[in-house]
Amino acid sequence: MDTDTVLRPIAVVGGALAVTLLAGWLLDLLLRRTDARHGETSLWARLRHCRPPFQLVLCTTLLYGAHRRMGIPREYVFAVGRALTLVLIGSAAWLLVRIATAVVDSSYARYAAQNPDDARVRRVRTQVTLIHRAVTAVVVVVAVAAMLLTFPPMRAVGASVLASAGVLGIVAGIAAQSSLGNLFAGLQIAFGDTVRIGDTVVVDGEWGTVEEITLTFLVVRTWDERRITMPVSYFTGKPYENWSRGGAQMTGTVFWHLDHSAPLDLMRERLHEILEEIPEWDGRTGTLAVTDTTPHTIQVRAVVTAKDATDIWTVRCQVRERLIGWLLAHHPYALPRIATAPADPRPGGS
Repeated sequence: MDTDTVLRPIAVVGGALAVTLLAGWLLDLLLRRTDARHGETSLWARLRHCRPPFQLVLCTTLLYGAHRRMGIPREYVFAVGRALTLVLIGSAAWLLVRIATAVVDSSYARYAAQNPDDARVRRVRTQVTLIHRAVTAVVVVVAVAAMLLTFPPMRAVGASVLASAGVLGIVAGIAAQSSLGNLFAGLQIAFGDTVRIGDTVVVDGEWGTVEEITLTFLVVRTWDERRITMPVSYFTGKPYENWSRGGAQMTGTVFWHLDHSAPLDLMRERLHEILEEIPEWDGRTGTLAVTDTTPHTIQVRAVVTAKDATDIWTVRCQVRERLIGWLLAHHPYALPRIATAPADPRPGGS
């Protein structure tokens, strides 16, 4: 083995690494300066995360272009070229995914900063999240397919698969009916705006917040920190409650069963005082009325409002607790009780 056979590959690899490191440094410098001049968007700062895949693509491209002149033994040239091709395809897919992520995240961040409508922001967040995942899935599938097609035996397999594509398509469609249904349901949710990330929903009697939406499943975080994972097709085929639909503002009710002698006017005054002391109350509505009566009690209902589902729960609990405490302290006769005294005689009776 002569010296040239050893030094040439080392020189080529070293040169490729040097060029790659220099190009990566220059790219990072350019992006940092561009980001400093354009502070209104975070795109340039996010694109800095593309530096590792960019360097890998550049280094692999340089090595692939020079591998036949590196002095590698002839029996290994084809294997080295094949390995570099696979690495180049994988790194290119990585770079495309990083670029798509940077563009999507920066666009969403800019839209969220400029739009005060929380419902619109959550709708856009749901759409861009699903679009990003769909693009990532497509890029990965194409990259894997391109890697497989670099092997000649796989080309023959591909030709035979295409020849029987009709039968295989029918079989695959039947076998993957549920998965395809969830996939199209996810796209329908993304662009139909039926449910969004951050929406407050009631599903099968469980109250929670939509935490994650993918192309196939949806995660609801309940009030006690449990996670319910459901197929997205559920939200296109079954009824559910969406408390955030059309706006996050909520109206809630509080009920009491009281004695007929309850001081309703004083209760209305106290209700207003309690609401003024609760920061979660948004000031839109705070009323009290008798909604039903029985031989032993009356049903009193308070209607209160808040900016979202979480705050309305807090307001309802505070009003219920504090008004009951006020009645116990100042008007205990207003609480329901069972009468055990003899009935008054009927007027004029014997």
